[in-house]
This record gives sequence, C-alpha cells and structure tokens, in this order.
Amino acid sequence: MATSTKRVLIYRIGSLGDTVIALPALHLVARAFPDAERRMLTNFPVNVKAPPAAAILEDSGLIHGYFRYAVGTRRPGELLSLWWQLVRWRPQVLIYLGPVRGVEAARRDARFFRLCGITRMVGVPDTEDMQQNRWQESEQSLEPEAARLARNLAELGNAHLDDPASWDLHLTQAEQRRAAEVLRPVAGSPLIAVSIGTKRQSKDWGRENWRALLARLAEIYPDHALALTGAPEESDDSEYAADGWRDTSAIHGARVVNLCGLLTPRESAAVLSHARIFIGHDSGPMHLAAAVQTPCVAIFSARNKPRVWFPYGRQHRVIYHQVDCWGCNLETCIVERKKCMTSIGVDEVLAQVREVTGF
Repeated sequence: MATSTKRVLIYRIGSLGDTVIALPALHLVARAFPDAERRMLTNFPVNVKAPPAAAILEDSGLIHGYFRYAVGTRRPGELLSLWWQLVRWRPQVLIYLGPVRGVEAARRDARFFRLCGITRMVGVPDTEDMQQNRWQESEQSLEPEAARLARNLAELGNAHLDDPASWDLHLTQAEQRRAAEVLRPVAGSPLIAVSIGTKRQSKDWGRENWRALLARLAEIYPDHALALTGAPEESDDSEYAADGWRDTSAIHGARVVNLCGLLTPRESAAVLSHARIFIGHDSGPMHLAAAVQTPCVAIFSARNKPRVWFPYGRQHRVIYHQVDCWGCNLETCIVERKKCMTSIGVDEVLAQVREVTGF
C-alpha cells in the first residue's frame, strides 16, 4: 500500500513549537511513504510572532507543499474552497496530527476528510485514549506530546523518539553559512543562547529577571559569548536584558549578538546548534534548540500540565512550579498574578544552568 500511495495529506496546525515537536512523526511518515508527495494542511499564523509551518519545514524534504486555512472558520465559502482544493489534489491517505480538541471534533474532521474522497486515515484521535497524554508510571509523569503523536501513528512503525535523527531539520549549507556569518563577531568563544520572548503574557518571566540572570551569567562565564534569538518585536526587550550581561562583562568585552528578527527559524536553529546551552521560556526557540540537540534550561509557567510540552530529551532542565492553579491554560493571568512564574527566582534558574554546564 505504501509503495503505491502517491499523495499523502498531513493535517497539522499550530506555530513553531507545534511544528517542531511533530518532527519525529513527520520523519515516520516520510519513511512509511517515501515515494509519495506529502502535503500539509495547516493554518495561517494566528500571531505576528508565529511563523508558518513552511518556515520550519522548508528544504527539510519532509513536506512537499501546503494547503492553508484560517483556524476555526465556519464560513461555507471558505470550507467549500478548501474542500475543492483537496478534492482536486486527490489525497489517498490522511495523516492526522491535529491538536487535542475532543473526540467529537476529531470525528467531525474525519467526516470532512471522507467528503474529500480520502479512504485511509491514520491517527484520527477518535477515542479518549488517543486524545490524552498517558500517565507513565516509570517516569511518574505524563507522556510528552511528541510521544502521543507517535503513539497514534503506531501502525506506520516506530518513530524512534530518542534518536537525534528523528528531530533532524536537514539544515542546508546556506543556513549553516548564515549562522556562521552572524556569529562571526563572537567566533572563538563558547556560546550561551537566550530567548526571552513568548507569545503569551502568562508565560513571561519578566525582563528584569532576565537582565539580572544575564548579569550573573556574565560573572560566572566571563569567557563566553551571548546570542539572543527571537522575533523582531522582542529585540528591544532582549537589548534591555543583554545590558545586564554587558555591564558585568565590560572588563572582558561584552561579546553579545542580538539576532532577534534577523534570521529565519531554520537559520536560528543553525545558530542554536552552535550553543553550549539554551535558556528560555516555554517557546518555539526552546523546541528548536532541543531539536538540534542543544541542552536547554527552560522556564515554564504552570498553564499546561507538566512534561507534556517540555523539551524532549534527558539532557534538558525544566523549572516548573506546580502551584494550586496549575493547568489553567490561561493566555493572560491577572487574578493570580502569574504566581507560577513570579515564584521562580534567578538563583533557581542559575543553579540549573550550572548543573547543565558542569560549573
């Protein structure tokens, strides 16, 4: 069946982090259908800071084209247009990597795809077990989202989540050259990569904390350089935080590059691959760093359940305070004043950095 399949539709929506954590599943699909044209049905970005899936998967060889739609649309004209695009392309297999929205929503999606003429569907989460991140007794924690996606595609084979090759973005030589170019001012110094940005207020640790942390890091790692990554809108706050590093390391030379808004997501991944450690929020850049096997120290709010969205791999350290309102899923936290984040101190983050680096 796989060898005769010529067109595979992969349904995956979300932004940078959502795309990156699906990499093992996408590699699995590519192995299962090596001769098929694989196109992704995905969403238009819902946030100015959120890059489209194509910006992450371009040149990876995992996806060959895209169909896009606005998330949540119920307009008959838009749905008819999407239906007609899919019908004309005639996909033979659907790979469902959509977000968790309940069993009924998944079944409704399946009905739509059947109306598009798709007869084989893999991974449609039409049971509660497929919707949920399983409790893992051996880890005493919930299953990572990357593992849930892979489990739902088990009929295609093993996704090999622990193999770095399963997270490979297949960065091009041009992307690697661009990374070397922007890092030239700090070439020769061990690199600490930091991203202080986040799309959600509830995840923001605060630029004063970041400034204080970078000042302490400059004291401890005077021979290191600092690279700041993120969206263009995060450049000013990143500069403010970096002043803590500059003020402390002035005697040694600042060695700072602010790359916010200067790179594509894939070029950022190439930069992060040069870093000794990445420090940041629960964010897309964090998942990019993990994908290129750079150890992460990640500062998490308690809006989501623990471990589900943690960077995948045992080399990372996550700071997560499970306060009484954990799992709130809030975009903006006013009533509790982000106590899950404000309770995280600079010393706590610094201790995790030192554990990862070994001094």
